[in-house]
Amino acid sequence: MTLRGGRVGKEPQMNPTLPETTDVELSVGVSSNSIIYRYSYEWLFDLMAEEEVRYLQLGTFFELYSLPDEYFLRLKEKAGERGIFISSIFSTFRELGGLMSEDPALRNVTEENYRRLIEVAVLVGSPSAGASMGGVMRDRLEYRTQGIRMYIQGMKELMHYAHQCGLEWLTTEPMSCYAEPPCTAQELVMIGEALAGYHHTHPSTTAGFGYCSDISHGWVDEKKHIIEDNLTYFQASFPYLYEFHFKNTDDIYNKTFGFEPENRDQGIIDVGQIRDLLVNGRHRLSRQHIIGYLEHPGPKLGRDYSDAQLGRLLRESLRHIKSEFLSKKRSCFPCS
Repeated sequence: MTLRGGRVGKEPQMNPTLPETTDVELSVGVSSNSIIYRYSYEWLFDLMAEEEVRYLQLGTFFELYSLPDEYFLRLKEKAGERGIFISSIFSTFRELGGLMSEDPALRNVTEENYRRLIEVAVLVGSPSAGASMGGVMRDRLEYRTQGIRMYIQGMKELMHYAHQCGLEWLTTEPMSCYAEPPCTAQELVMIGEALAGYHHTHPSTTAGFGYCSDISHGWVDEKKHIIEDNLTYFQASFPYLYEFHFKNTDDIYNKTFGFEPENRDQGIIDVGQIRDLLVNGRHRLSRQHIIGYLEHPGPKLGRDYSDAQLGRLLRESLRHIKSEFLSKKRSCFPCS
């Protein structure tokens, strides 16, 4: 495959943030994670078109790394026919976490698959590709610091490859436990600095680096004490924020679910509050356009009585998110 064709770093020196007077454009999208091995992409594209949601975050699936280019070109065409833009691609599982591994064989396979992910992103027209950092084994936590160093080094190399392919951004996701970094605001900034700063040092040969944050993520320890609450954690990512996931969750970030009427009362996520944080904190953002993707966990996979519920769950969640996140009544800033 022949391919060819960002912005972030230390606040405020490395990372050029938006002026106080700059508007922030907010949009709603959908992750395809919930349909994997359940519904077709055409089904999801039609649902999105009916709900007037045009941004798709393509979630990875096991066959993705081996499929030919033509598969992804057809997928892009099918999305375009319905007015859908594949605006992001991100790992569904933890299959690209090997950059942190102690095992060179695992690191090599991860690098190979990550390169294919970058190529797939270019094929479908996405400006970004990303995956969670990975983690260390619970019985090998002493390796954690070295694992983070290995990840940063591996990502720097991939940022060069992404730029060669014409991709604009690589992303990763702040996580919710000590074994899977980053898990604190301080660590998030440290990793963001290392990679965004590297891009600013090599702007003409690397893709940018940013976070795909998740508003349902925070760090709770073994005794269920909150060490890092989800809103503080989310705001810490603003100077590096590329996109984020919409999910609802409980008060210890354990269960995740959507924004249907029956789930809103048990969840802690106030969608309007997330909008206000972004609008009021717009001067700390490095991007003017931020997309929040509904990453619905979906009902139990592989049951006739549960799979049939997915359409309703997606529609009701999207309608609630749009009504709160894109509400012009909350501010005068553009939304779409």
